[in-house]
Amino acid sequence: MNGKLVVLMGGSGFIGNYVAQALLARGARLRIASRHPERAFNLKPLANLGQIQFARCDVTDRNSVDNVVAGADAVVNLVGAFEGDLRQIMGKSAGWMAEAAAKAGATSFVHVSAIAAQPEDETEIEYAAAKKLGEELVREAFPQATVLRPSILFGKDDAFLSMFAQMIRFVPVLPVFGPEAELQLVYVDDVAEAVAVALEDPGQHGGKIFELGGPERLTMMEINRRIAAAQRRKRTFLPMPDAVSSTFAALPGTPMGKDQWALLKQNSVVSDDQPGFAELGIEPKPLGLFLDKWMVRYRRQGRFSDRAAS
Repeated sequence: MNGKLVVLMGGSGFIGNYVAQALLARGARLRIASRHPERAFNLKPLANLGQIQFARCDVTDRNSVDNVVAGADAVVNLVGAFEGDLRQIMGKSAGWMAEAAAKAGATSFVHVSAIAAQPEDETEIEYAAAKKLGEELVREAFPQATVLRPSILFGKDDAFLSMFAQMIRFVPVLPVFGPEAELQLVYVDDVAEAVAVALEDPGQHGGKIFELGGPERLTMMEINRRIAAAQRRKRTFLPMPDAVSSTFAALPGTPMGKDQWALLKQNSVVSDDQPGFAELGIEPKPLGLFLDKWMVRYRRQGRFSDRAAS
C-alpha cells in the first residue's frame, strides 16, 4: 500500500478513523471523502506531509462521487446510515462508487456491508434491503471487490457500548430489549485490519464475501450485565416482552429505531457459509480484553474504586 492513493468514502466516521490509521501505518496516501471531512482532522498528526487530504462529498450526487474517486488506486466504502433514503445512500450510491473506481483504474475495492445484508433472503427491513442492494451493485460494477460483513462493532469511543454504559451508570433498574438476542460483537480495530489486508492482496481476497464476528457470542442481557460488573455497580435488568420493545422502537426520538429492533431480533452472528477473520490471517479480540479498562471512567470513584459493586 506504500504510496498508493486510497479513497475512504465516509471516512470521517467511527470506523473510518481506525481504517485510516491502519492504512497510514502502511504508507498509503489517503483521501477522506465525507459530508463533514473536518470531523477527521484529528488524523492530521498521524500523517506525513502530503499523506492525507480531505474532500467534501455528497454520496447522493453522482458527480460528487466521480470527482472524489478520480485518480484512486483503491477505494473503501464505509458509508452507513439508519435515516434518510437508505436505498440511495447504501445501495445505489455504493454502485456509483464501484463504477467510478473501475473507471479510475483502481486495483482494489473494499465494500463494508453488514451481516444484516442477507443477500440470499428477501427482507422487509429497509436497512438490510439497502445493504443487500449495495452489495449487488458493487459486485456488478467491480467484480473483484471484497465485501466485508461485520457484526456490531465495538470500540472505546463507539455509540453502542457508550449508550448502555451511560444508562447503567445512572439508572438502577433498566429494561433490556431482546434479552436473548445473540450478538458477536467485533472489535473495530480488527475490522480496520481486515480492510487493509483485503486492499493489500486483491488477488487473493478480491471477489469474496467475508463475515466478521468476534470470538464470543453474547446475549443482550449478558452484555448489560458485563458492563454493570465492569462499572462495579449493582443493577436490576428487566427483560422486556417483544410487544413492548417493538412499540417503543416505533416511537420517534427513541435510541433504538424500528430497523434496529428488527435487526436485533434476527441476531448478529456469523454463518458457516462465508470465510471470516481466519482466512484474512486475523485473530479477533474479545470484548472482555477491553471492557474493564474502558468502564473505569463510569465507576463511582473512577480508578480508585474497589472491587465491590455499588
